[in-house]
Amino acid sequence: MSVRTSPSRQEIQPFRPPIAAGLALGWILALLSLGLVVPLLAPLDANQVDLSARLLPPAGFGGSLEHPFGTDQLGRDLFARVCSAIRISLLLALVGTVAGACLGIALGFAAAHFGGLVDDLVTTLIDFQAALPFLVLAIASIAFLGTNIYVLLLLVSLYGWERYARLARGLALSHRNNRYVTAARTYGASWPTIYWRHILPNVSGILAVNATLNFPESLLLETTLSFLGLGVQPPNASLGSIMNAGRDHLFSAWWIAVVPGLLIFFTTFSLSVLGDMLNSGDMAERVA
Repeated sequence: MSVRTSPSRQEIQPFRPPIAAGLALGWILALLSLGLVVPLLAPLDANQVDLSARLLPPAGFGGSLEHPFGTDQLGRDLFARVCSAIRISLLLALVGTVAGACLGIALGFAAAHFGGLVDDLVTTLIDFQAALPFLVLAIASIAFLGTNIYVLLLLVSLYGWERYARLARGLALSHRNNRYVTAARTYGASWPTIYWRHILPNVSGILAVNATLNFPESLLLETTLSFLGLGVQPPNASLGSIMNAGRDHLFSAWWIAVVPGLLIFFTTFSLSVLGDMLNSGDMAERVA
């Protein structure tokens, strides 16, 4: 009598990204094309003023393809300003997310390794950061340090580091006694080498999922500060600062505020969808 073997779970249920994740990925790729590819193919001047062409509507709403997104109150092409703003906003959010992840992971590993006073200090800082509304802290810091791109980058980098630290600390504590760590110690590997070459690669998937969930929040923080006039300063443009400029023309020239607002909404939504997909995939893999 022959014994039938059941196929593996991967053969029964091959992974297929949901439609929502595909649409979200398509949106992110289109956004990157606007911010990176389009300016290379057709150099645009985001600060060129033309008062004779001020407040022109977008194409399809009474405007022309010469200004597909319309113009602002100074006659500047909104399409060119949005392309420049996407590049600046995404770059700040990306660098801030990576810097915050590095800081949080380093502090989490240090707390797990040294324990005692170091662990108490790091966990206290984590609780303090989690309890304090970060926007209030950011506004207070800008009032004290001034408004410039370096202060903004520092604030975006500090946003969310406590999540990485809490997660890295727990993961390090759970992996310190694993067999591969014991084997590495037996062969004389130092603890920095073990954390960098052994523990970190084994927990990087979970930390990467946290980064995908933190990135849209960093983007919202940057655009919020720029909307309040505390972020990116002229002549540079941010999606938040363009929205701020359109507040006074919301009824007469709605596109100045609506276009960057829609870009922010769909971008953060798409990033959240991709983060949720990675999170569910990681959870399914761990359960398996």
